[in-house]
Amino acid sequence: MKLEIVGKSGFVITDAIRNYVEKKLGKIDRLFNEQLIATVICKVHRDGTKVEVTIPIKFLTLRAEVKDRDLYAAIDKSVDKLEAQLRKNKHKMNRSLQEREGLKNTFSDDLDLEELEKELIDPVKKKKIKLEILSLEEAMTQMDLLDHDFFIYKNEDNETSILYLRDDGKYGLIETE
Repeated sequence: MKLEIVGKSGFVITDAIRNYVEKKLGKIDRLFNEQLIATVICKVHRDGTKVEVTIPIKFLTLRAEVKDRDLYAAIDKSVDKLEAQLRKNKHKMNRSLQEREGLKNTFSDDLDLEELEKELIDPVKKKKIKLEILSLEEAMTQMDLLDHDFFIYKNEDNETSILYLRDDGKYGLIETE
């Protein structure tokens, strides 16, 4: 894997950091038959560090962005995120893009498709809910009381809506038609 590591906002990339990133991204590199080019950007924020990893492959781009107080934890989490993306989407990419020359052979055989399909088909947890008709304010209150990141309800027009908490601390709303 060709690796480009960039430090921004006064962040200095040491040999120890470079070696750690190379070691961790080696887990991703082994999943591919061809040489990858990865760009890693490390930034300092007042509440910690941010690591962005971008790996372009044929017809697709893998990307992970993680904030953490500890740089090494952010690197670990970003690699875990990339692996999860690959596990979740490898079968779909192979199936839906096989006609595009070269993509099917991009992946190595280290990922077991049968195991992967079991992981994708069997959800970790199932839950049935009854959607109540609520106003937006009532839904926000209910979501806060439950301490959830999202809340599904029916709005006053009896349409399904999804209220969610954004990374910036504000609410987002998805409304269906």
